[in-house]
Amino acid sequence: MPTAGNLVELERGDLVARLVLNRPERRNALSQAVMLEMLQALDTVATDKTTRVLVIEGRGPAFSAGHDLAEMTANRAADFYEELFSTCVRLMTRVHELPQPVIAKVHGVATAAGCQLVAACDLAVASDDARFATPGVNIGLFCSTPMVPVARSIGRKRALEMLFTGEMIDARTALEWGLVNRVVAADRLDDEVDDLARRIASASAYVLALGKRAFYAQDQLPEDGAYDIAYRAMVDNAQADDAHEGMRAFLEKRAPQWWNR
Repeated sequence: MPTAGNLVELERGDLVARLVLNRPERRNALSQAVMLEMLQALDTVATDKTTRVLVIEGRGPAFSAGHDLAEMTANRAADFYEELFSTCVRLMTRVHELPQPVIAKVHGVATAAGCQLVAACDLAVASDDARFATPGVNIGLFCSTPMVPVARSIGRKRALEMLFTGEMIDARTALEWGLVNRVVAADRLDDEVDDLARRIASASAYVLALGKRAFYAQDQLPEDGAYDIAYRAMVDNAQADDAHEGMRAFLEKRAPQWWNR
């Protein structure tokens, strides 16, 4: 059953949960209150043993237009900005820390911190009318925190083009550059995301969590350090009950029965 705050809704099904940004009149701007509700929802999902995959999406005409500029211009105190941007960093980091894979389901625009959220998610599927930008330079506020996951997704030159110009890129360009995994017709977005989520959810929750944790631990490390992380993850994984069940099931030509351990 859906659980709701004022600004975010968490809908939990059998295997796939959905975190819905519920501020359509503000294009799902990521105010401090929105981000705090998102963090609470992520904490709930992290301890939910039935949820294998989380989908993040936005209600209304946009995925997310980034930080709430009305909120930001109403207060120029340093401690306000410290809290706002530290909360944003906590939110993006929490997406990576979540044991479940996270899919961004993107329609409309995903700009500034909204684009950052797309890049921070493990996977992203976009409708063919979606658009992406880091436009802060155009309003005198360089998208410094969005550039962290965006640059890691699309590379230095392309990220700097987005950051220096603030121009929108369309969904096909986002796909070509590696910001999203798939682009589908708008009327296929729901089905495509659901199919992908359920395909992932068919795997062992234990193995998904172990693999995700190892991926982010080794990402950006030099090769020898990355192999140190990956080697230890393989050793741990190979001893798991689900690894032995999966290997036996493959050899016996049957579907595995996961114990999630």
